[in-house]
Amino acid sequence: MNARVKRALYYGATSLDGYLADPDDGLEWLLQFEGTYDAPDAEPGPMGEGGGYEQFYDGVGALISGSTTYEFVVEHFRDEAWPYAGKPYWVLSSRDLPVPGGEGVDVRVVDASVEEIYGDVVASAGDRAVWLVGGGNVASQFADAGLIEELILTVVPVVLGDGKPLFDRPPNASFALLGTRAFSNGMAELHYRLVG
Repeated sequence: MNARVKRALYYGATSLDGYLADPDDGLEWLLQFEGTYDAPDAEPGPMGEGGGYEQFYDGVGALISGSTTYEFVVEHFRDEAWPYAGKPYWVLSSRDLPVPGGEGVDVRVVDASVEEIYGDVVASAGDRAVWLVGGGNVASQFADAGLIEELILTVVPVVLGDGKPLFDRPPNASFALLGTRAFSNGMAELHYRLVG
C-alpha cells in the first residue's frame, strides 16, 4: 500500500465475546446501553480529543459499510433525521438499496471491492478520517488490504454466545494496543493501531 494513502478508522462496539450483532443481526443487547456512556475521569479519547462519540464523529469526513450495517441504520433511523447528514456514506453492495430522503443525505451504493473504491472514499472525506462502520466481510477486506489505521472498540459487558463476529475471517494483520478507557456503565474502550 502506498504510504500516502489515508487509512480508515474502525470505531464500533462488540460483546464481551467479540460479536457485533446477535445471530439475527440484532443490536438490542447494545442499544440497552444507549445514553449511558459516562467516563468523567477518562483520558483524552480517540484522535487526541476529549473522549466520546461526538469528538470522534467531528473528525470523520466519510463513512463506509456493507449492506447489512447500512440497512440496520436505515431501519433504526427511519422515523428520524439521517444521522450522517452532510457526510458521504458509501455502501458496498451488489444489490440495489433504498436511499433515505432528507436534507444532507449523501448515500453512495457501489458494487465494487474495497481496493477499487477506496480512493474515491478518501477523496470524499477531504482532510478528515474515513470511518469503517460495521464489520464482518467489509472489515476483513479492509484489514486484508492494510487499510485500517486504527481500531477503536467499545467492549460491552454482555455475552452473546453466538452472532456476527467483528471479522468474518481472521485478518492478515497484527494490532498494537494504544490505550484503554473504562466507563462507569461497565464498558471498556480498547484502542489499537494496525502494525502489519
